[in-house]
Amino acid sequence: MVNRTGHLAGVSALALLAVTPPQYAYSQSDEELELDEIVIVGSQVDLGGEYGGGDVARSARAGILGNLDYLDAPFSSTAFTEELAREQQAISVTDLVRNDPTVQIAQGFGNFQEVYVIRGFPVFSDDFTYNGLFGVLPRQFVAAELVERLEVFRGANAFINGAAPGTSGAGGLVNIVPKRAGKEDLNRLTLGLRSGAEFIGAVDVARSFGRNDEVGVRFNAVRRDGEVAVDDQDRELTVLSLGATYEVTRARFSVDFGYQNNLLDNPRPQITPIGAPPEAPDADFNFAVPGTFADDEQFFGAFRGEFDLTDSVTAWVAFGGRSGEEVNALANPTVLTDGSFTASRFDNVRDDRVLSGDLGIRANFDTGPVGHTFITSGSFFDLDSENAFAFNFDAITGSIFPGGPETVLSPIGDFLGGDLDDPLTTLSNQNLSIAIADTMSFFDDRLLVTAGVRFQDIETEAFDFTTGETVSDVNGDAFTPAFGFVAKPLENVSIFGNYAENLQPGEVVGAVSPGGIILRNANDVLDPFRGEQFELGAKYGNDDYGVTFSLFQVTQANAIVTDVVDADDGMGGLFQEAELTDDGEQRTRGIELVAYGEPVDGLSLIGGLTFLDADLNETQDGINEGNTPIGIPDFRATLNARYDIPIIPGFSIDGRVIYSDSQFIDLTNDNQIDGFTRLDLGVSYAANVASKDVVMRLRVENVTDNEFFESSGGFPGANFLVLAQPRTVLFSVAADF
Repeated sequence: MVNRTGHLAGVSALALLAVTPPQYAYSQSDEELELDEIVIVGSQVDLGGEYGGGDVARSARAGILGNLDYLDAPFSSTAFTEELAREQQAISVTDLVRNDPTVQIAQGFGNFQEVYVIRGFPVFSDDFTYNGLFGVLPRQFVAAELVERLEVFRGANAFINGAAPGTSGAGGLVNIVPKRAGKEDLNRLTLGLRSGAEFIGAVDVARSFGRNDEVGVRFNAVRRDGEVAVDDQDRELTVLSLGATYEVTRARFSVDFGYQNNLLDNPRPQITPIGAPPEAPDADFNFAVPGTFADDEQFFGAFRGEFDLTDSVTAWVAFGGRSGEEVNALANPTVLTDGSFTASRFDNVRDDRVLSGDLGIRANFDTGPVGHTFITSGSFFDLDSENAFAFNFDAITGSIFPGGPETVLSPIGDFLGGDLDDPLTTLSNQNLSIAIADTMSFFDDRLLVTAGVRFQDIETEAFDFTTGETVSDVNGDAFTPAFGFVAKPLENVSIFGNYAENLQPGEVVGAVSPGGIILRNANDVLDPFRGEQFELGAKYGNDDYGVTFSLFQVTQANAIVTDVVDADDGMGGLFQEAELTDDGEQRTRGIELVAYGEPVDGLSLIGGLTFLDADLNETQDGINEGNTPIGIPDFRATLNARYDIPIIPGFSIDGRVIYSDSQFIDLTNDNQIDGFTRLDLGVSYAANVASKDVVMRLRVENVTDNEFFESSGGFPGANFLVLAQPRTVLFSVAADF
């Protein structure tokens, strides 16, 4: 890879968010020195506090800018806490993200990957960050027990984070902060059950050591096992995590290790409709082909350290990695309007090796009345992915409704891509970037002007599945600037705006398009995709609650199928073939309103609404131009409320309502799935039993047991449908010893 740092010589130092210089406070007694708790603004390690109710944090990570207070950031974000995950008995990070009105829940193409659609663009779980590092987290599913904070960043982020390596993230990003030890020791055992017969057991242990609790250690172990609320679908989930922190006056460190094994037997698959969609079947009916499964095992870890070289200069370094294996046997149905389907068996294995890191320096200084924070940073990402697959094209027939023909899984097919027992490297991805930024603050920090630039070099190489020979190698580079401002006309009010750009590695062209067309340029790598965002908004925040309102426009280049022709199959028939190119563009304009906190003592709220106007801005020969992309509702709203009953100490009730408009399932906008409303209710009671703190929780999700398709698509151009989960009852007891 060529070192491109010389390109930055002519780039001006621009302004970023004002960051106050690090300060240190201590009190001296006759017996010991005790450090007061101080959050360093812009820190790469420290976390801020929470709003009233404890469900949402007052600050969130903004990549190179570090951890920023809600009112000081020229971007929009929400940081959900571990406490909210416990309250809602969350299984995965998806259960937390459902609280965000700006996020549409979806699924990966042909698999069970968690996907979130933010501002009309997907964020694959490949592109989640773990304490700021790309590619370290498990790729398909992330257990909620790994989460201290789940931070949803909205908008283009190629400058603050670098290009997402998994070709997503144009509309936002998700960062997960690992669990941390608090000042108090913790010994918590949780046991529970979910609908079906799924047993839940979890251990959470934390300790602080040292004269001033400068060392913290936290260990988590989780096991979930049994049949879930969907008939005949079983889950086995094992999670282990160990995290440690060390903090002294001029240095802060964290190191985290994790293991996760998620096995799904007979998982209910997504369906791809032909023409108009079928009616949604009963929510608990499982139309999976018996014998299908998805098995995902991952080892991962990360280190991050921050050092105050002087009172005004801080350096940081971070490094992480992941080693993971996925094995799947799938048979995803193609469905007619009457619910009858055909499917073919598809097996695949994937072994990933990922290394990821970043380092940087932040310096604070003044030039006359103007305060500055100058930041320079570098990052890298390296992926080696081994893959193999097998197709069996023998048709499996069935129905998504009860009473259809019995389905039988075909044997492993003989149309092979590589060796399932010994896959070769088929994808290599290296990203290198250098970023510089300056912060200018005016009028006692009432005006913060933000700008910066990142230079990125992206190399993507694809290899033949069978021979391992290089079939495509694309190396591209780009500058991605950003500009933003924060103005504070009142103490608790800020007006913010930003311009930022997107950059994604070029997509590796598959054998077939999401619509089933054979692609002539299979295994080619497209050039990096670019886009841009404009945003203007306002925030209000005090110690109890916060509100964000924003207007935005995001554009992003995308892949489209071009030059479709009929080709001879050599047996007297015809099939369609085409090329996949990077000539498309999607544009999304929108309005977001998000609120959270405790506006009234004992009443905690999270909610808001999103209006989206998304269209296909550039298409092949203008076909479908101006139409709405697949899977993007015009309107979405959520409200989560929890109320502590004052006359019964320890007793709380909570409820959540999720509403989504209809979604188109084709680019012609001829067919759509209906909108839906989902209701969740819960109660909890905290008491002291035998001198132990005990919390009992009962929760019912999808109370009305509505059957509906929750999403369409989740991968550009695909129109698969995902059936919502049925009524699910969750019960747990957590005891602190």
